[in-house]
Amino acid sequence: MSVRDDDTRPRALIVDDEAPARAELRYLLEELGDVQVVGEAANGAEALQLLESIPYDLVLLDIRMPGTSGLEVAAAARSLPRPPRIVFTTAHPDHAVEAFDLEAADYLVKPFDADRLARAVERALTQPGADDGAASGAPVPRADGAGRTAASARPGDGERDEQELPRPLAKVPVQKDGRTVLVDQRAIVYASAARGYSYLKLADERFLVTFSLNELERRLRGHFFRTHRSYLVNLDHVRELVPDFKGALACVMNDRQRSRVEVSRRQAAELRRRLGA
Repeated sequence: MSVRDDDTRPRALIVDDEAPARAELRYLLEELGDVQVVGEAANGAEALQLLESIPYDLVLLDIRMPGTSGLEVAAAARSLPRPPRIVFTTAHPDHAVEAFDLEAADYLVKPFDADRLARAVERALTQPGADDGAASGAPVPRADGAGRTAASARPGDGERDEQELPRPLAKVPVQKDGRTVLVDQRAIVYASAARGYSYLKLADERFLVTFSLNELERRLRGHFFRTHRSYLVNLDHVRELVPDFKGALACVMNDRQRSRVEVSRRQAAELRRRLGA
């Protein structure tokens, strides 16, 4: 496929083992007009060959394909001299945590519409570099009360509108093995920030959810305490308070990994007071 020398738009590669899915993505991207589609691949091996042949700015990447998976392609792409931004396009919502760990710009669950794709492309092309002091990543789908998939309807980065009146969350919906599982808030050991989203850490599992840490702080009830701008802990699961290597304080949690959660100096005294320590 030839590339026009006078076209300065970002270059996009579509990777999907199903030809109709590639054709639909190409059509939507051409209608959008923000990128030029200069490559298509039907499997991971083809994608890697194309990525090594010319630099791409954006890859629309399926996950489950014969042979090399989309996750493996994304991992290999990170070692390129100029890694492209990755937007996963998949029918399977249960790989979002792995996608997040690979610093994907977005995670779209099929079927998605043109508006959702447009937001994903904008996010990918405007997102800053990988590590800005907090975890970077992509959204994970969740079912809302009407049974829709929030990943298909939710805007991009940022905290929810502060004017919203949030309902308390007794249970938090997470995706597991293609199912929506409702996690009791008492099972949450701690939550950590992830660029407008959050990780929930349970005793021996971790899930990515679309709630921001600020929203979780507002909506979770019980003994939750914001130890740091990046962490919200369930005080019922604090096992120890220990000084960290910087001379500050850390919480040792009672999950299987005995995770250490950072405590800011500003919050240390209040945390001790709340724990009676």
